[in-house]
Amino acid sequence: MKFRNYRALYPAIPASTHKEAIRAGLGALIGLGIAGFVLSFFDLQGAGLYLIAPFGASSVLLFAVPNSPLAQPWSAIVGNSVAALAGVAVCYVIPDPVLRVAVAVGLAITVMIVARAVHPPGGAVAMIVAMNPDIATELGFRFALTPVAAITAILVLTAVLYARATGRKYPLRHFDDKSPFQTADRSPIERLGLDKGELNSILQQYRQSLNLGVEDLARLIGAAEFQVAAHRAGPVTAGQIMSRDLVTVNAQTPLNEVADLFRRHGFTSLPVIEDDGRFIGVIFQIHLIRRATEDALRLDRGLLAAMARLIDRRRNVPIRAIEIMSVTEPRATANTPIAALLPLMADGACDAVPVVEDNRIIGIVTRTDLIAALAHAGLKG
Repeated sequence: MKFRNYRALYPAIPASTHKEAIRAGLGALIGLGIAGFVLSFFDLQGAGLYLIAPFGASSVLLFAVPNSPLAQPWSAIVGNSVAALAGVAVCYVIPDPVLRVAVAVGLAITVMIVARAVHPPGGAVAMIVAMNPDIATELGFRFALTPVAAITAILVLTAVLYARATGRKYPLRHFDDKSPFQTADRSPIERLGLDKGELNSILQQYRQSLNLGVEDLARLIGAAEFQVAAHRAGPVTAGQIMSRDLVTVNAQTPLNEVADLFRRHGFTSLPVIEDDGRFIGVIFQIHLIRRATEDALRLDRGLLAAMARLIDRRRNVPIRAIEIMSVTEPRATANTPIAALLPLMADGACDAVPVVEDNRIIGIVTRTDLIAALAHAGLKG
């Protein structure tokens, strides 16, 4: 009989980049290294603080899939801890080793779900205790505190710092947390008319509450809606709507001149080029404001040029454009469809996307350009 579902054996996880694989692996190395250092530095092995195998599994979640609900701080620390308590408790009442392991893991899963702290490595924590009842005899319920809760907390703290250092978000922002702009509004891409209860209901209906958070679902639905809206605009490309008559600055342009250009033209972004015309980055007006704030000057949009001059006078060497520009912003080509640009600028994180060809900027697509293109498509429709 021909096996028709052979494709089900293919990898279910989308391909990732080598950079992301190295980032996750290095994070686990650092996290476990710090945990081991704490143990050796304080010589706490005698107190029951030592590394156990489930911490390796926790590291996979914390550093490889930090957006998963199973990897959040509450899930990791509480999940591992209550699983350890379950394992120790079972050791006291069930002498048969096979039954003890089965009951310990089953009980651990139950209490993790009840505590809303499902963390897969917790099952391994309970299993280790059940397979080694001496742990219960020597450490008792203290095992849940040291090493389990203590080392898991160290891994979580390391994951928080490592995520910030590598441009990731951990812990995952909750649905009702403040937006990146520190206001009560959710980001534009997530304002769908679906409230937290409705999103939770969808996750429960499809039994995905352990795989996907409400925040993730809101963001994905929002991104899909914006993508559909962009498709309705037809096969319009960045080259068709981009601004071509560009005002650029040199990498060595002083900050006060950059501020003058912002004030004179009313732009929110300025491309930065080298002497040979090679595009190297973008300065957004917010970069200028942040730099001025760092120099302890009062913030006022109408005084940007004055603030820049004050900064230059206070320094022996004037600040140059290259010092505050961003090189990580997304870029497009003339053939990039606007469907790919809309999600990038919808959440407020990016004001403009440079259009580059052969390392030279040939145009820039701003939010104004994008809105005009979508409005034109709407009128045609």
